[in-house]
Amino acid sequence: MEIIRCTNLSKHYGKLKALDNVTLSVESGKPIALIGPNGAGKTTLMSVISGFIHASGGDVAVCGKPPGHASLKNKLSTLPQDAQFDPHFTLGSQLKLYAKLRGIPKAANEVQRVLSLVQLQDKANSKPPDLSHGMRKRLLIAQALLGKPELILLDEPTAGIDPPNAKLIRDLITSESANTTFIVSSHNLDELEKVCDTVIQLVDGKLISQGSISDETSEQGFLTLVADADATDTIKTLNGLINVKQNQLNDYIVEFDAINHPNFHIELLQCLVDNNIRYKRLINGRTLEEKMYNVNSAT
Repeated sequence: MEIIRCTNLSKHYGKLKALDNVTLSVESGKPIALIGPNGAGKTTLMSVISGFIHASGGDVAVCGKPPGHASLKNKLSTLPQDAQFDPHFTLGSQLKLYAKLRGIPKAANEVQRVLSLVQLQDKANSKPPDLSHGMRKRLLIAQALLGKPELILLDEPTAGIDPPNAKLIRDLITSESANTTFIVSSHNLDELEKVCDTVIQLVDGKLISQGSISDETSEQGFLTLVADADATDTIKTLNGLINVKQNQLNDYIVEFDAINHPNFHIELLQCLVDNNIRYKRLINGRTLEEKMYNVNSAT
């Protein structure tokens, strides 16, 4: 089912084109990654979809309705990047207020439900300053989950938090995606690969691409290798190698002749074993970051 449709969507701030004739269609289902460099228009797009700001031109429909329509009150939820709870009131009381504002019956029960989802059911009587940054992020996720909305927009939901909290949020998005469509904006593309099925890329306010992450990253003729030692010289001995590029310490993008050497990955693994080099990860294709932001072949 189509949950978002944008047609020739534009947003101008004077001469600045934050969104420039963006046309896209988003189907409900698995989480969607929204990527692009700073200033690409990601937050602006989320704000227009949410009804926080008005478009300068074009059309937007969310669940078939214009942004801000009364019927979207319990269907759409947004978590802005810099959202905060009021430091002077307990978290439970604030979540209960948000639930009531959204017209959710039995608000107290709903608050306990979302607190349990983020594993913070014992923090209802705490105030924001009493909690870590990671816990506050999880509570903001809980606020977005109130009322079981059909669509949730998350702007940098794991920015600045530690790995355990980031993993809990990723797992929560995955588990709740059976009933809710998530659009997640983040600069951490490795993280997005773990939870999202589709990627939308914006650059300078323009839609650059939209498609399946697996299609984008699983390319014939490319391997991504992470080893525990320098493997450059070892890789260069392999027949069928076209190029190898070391992105960072012991992290390689390997390009090979997939037509004439279809078992190249097996030969690579055997070569690593013969040279006492252990591999930490070997995946087919390039990472999302490599594919989206380095279109040149490995060198």
